[in-house]
Amino acid sequence: MGGNDVSPHVAPSCPLRTANPGLPLPAGKARRRARASLHRRTRFYSRSVLKAVLFDVDFTLFRPGPELGPEGYRRVGERHGLTLDPARYSDARTGAIEKLQGERELVHDEEVWIAFTEQIVLGMGGDPGRARACAVDMVAEWERHENFTLYEDALPTLEALRSHDLAIGLVTNGQRDLDEFVAHHRLEVDAAIGSKAHGNIKPHPSIFVAALQALDVAPAETAMVGDSYEDDIEGARALGLRAILLDREGLRLDAEDRIDTLLALPAALGLRPL
Repeated sequence: MGGNDVSPHVAPSCPLRTANPGLPLPAGKARRRARASLHRRTRFYSRSVLKAVLFDVDFTLFRPGPELGPEGYRRVGERHGLTLDPARYSDARTGAIEKLQGERELVHDEEVWIAFTEQIVLGMGGDPGRARACAVDMVAEWERHENFTLYEDALPTLEALRSHDLAIGLVTNGQRDLDEFVAHHRLEVDAAIGSKAHGNIKPHPSIFVAALQALDVAPAETAMVGDSYEDDIEGARALGLRAILLDREGLRLDAEDRIDTLLALPAALGLRPL
């Protein structure tokens, strides 16, 4: 139910170092070392290989609205007689994610989302006797398509990828009907695989395989973009996809294949402007 904008491009390469810092490198050697440093940080696919790009949805292409954040929790809590502290939301959500990662099975289960949300309610000061009912109502808010808006960098990036004849797919965990969600937002994609319909959640390999099959592409021909290192990046790389972390908040500055805005994605994929 959500994962969570350095340069607008991939993280810069390491500075050049020489045995004697007082002597400059010969121009040719400097260029070779710079290229080697860049390739250590970013692995480029040739255009002839890359055929498709998969995207996570929440916190990658779509921004959850205020009804799904701390003030939304506070308002829903009031309906249940709870006084939830918005200032505690961030820590409560982090704790809920850690608990979920440690205990979950990779099967889509509505009870998992309710339990996750209940942990946030409790972490914000909710009474244990009323927390579950509040969580059920909050989960329902995550199913409302109008509670999400596209990030400003989403459509320009998708259009840029389309200009290179790349297929676009979505792979997401969550309670929403993804086909209805895509239709509501009039988003043009070639495949949309949601855990609710598929049955397994990321990083289970089967949900990535379903997307690859829907697009008729191989792992080596596909890149995955998402904000969750565990679900999106590790899950995709385990199958042989290239995976690029979208780190809008600058939380993993040392990550390989990292961008902080979707506008940097075409360059990170090695695509030349047309």
